[in-house]
Amino acid sequence: MMHIPRVRSMTNGETIMASAEIEAPPERIFRALVGKEVEQWWGSADTYRMTDWSADLRVGGHWNVTARAADGRHLPAGGEFVEIEAPRRIVQTRTYGWDHPTLGRRQTTVAWLLEPIATGTRVTICHGGFAGLSEAAAEHAEGWGRVLSWLQTYASSGCRAAA
Repeated sequence: MMHIPRVRSMTNGETIMASAEIEAPPERIFRALVGKEVEQWWGSADTYRMTDWSADLRVGGHWNVTARAADGRHLPAGGEFVEIEAPRRIVQTRTYGWDHPTLGRRQTTVAWLLEPIATGTRVTICHGGFAGLSEAAAEHAEGWGRVLSWLQTYASSGCRAAA
C-alpha cells in the first residue's frame, strides 16, 4: 500500500499555515516553485491554471503570473521577492491585479520553507496579511491545501505535467 502524505492547511483568521511532505528533494521543489515550470503543475481544469509566469529571481526582483480561471477569465497577480535562500526558503509579496472578492488588492506575504526529510521535502507555507479579513484567510487556506496537493501529484509523477 502506497502512503500519500497528508496535506495540512489552517488559519487563525489572520495568517495561514499549510504543509505537506513531498517525495522530491528541496532543490527540485525549489525549481518547481520559481521557474516557468509553475505553469505545468499549478492548477486544474476545474479551478484555474497558471500562465504567463515570469520571475526575476533575486531579492527585490519581481514576479508575475496570470491565473486563467475555468470560466476563461484572466486574473493577474504579482509581487516582489523579499528573501531567497535557495533551495530552502522563499519569501515574496503577492498582490492581485484584479478585485478579489474577499481580499481585494491587498498585498500579502508568502513564505515557503523547504526542509529536507528522509522521504524528500517538508514544504511549509506561511501566508500573512489577512488581518480583519478572516473570510479571505479561510478561502486562501483551502487554496493552499489544493496547491500543495497539486505539487505532491506533480512531484510523485516524476515532475511531469499533471492531467
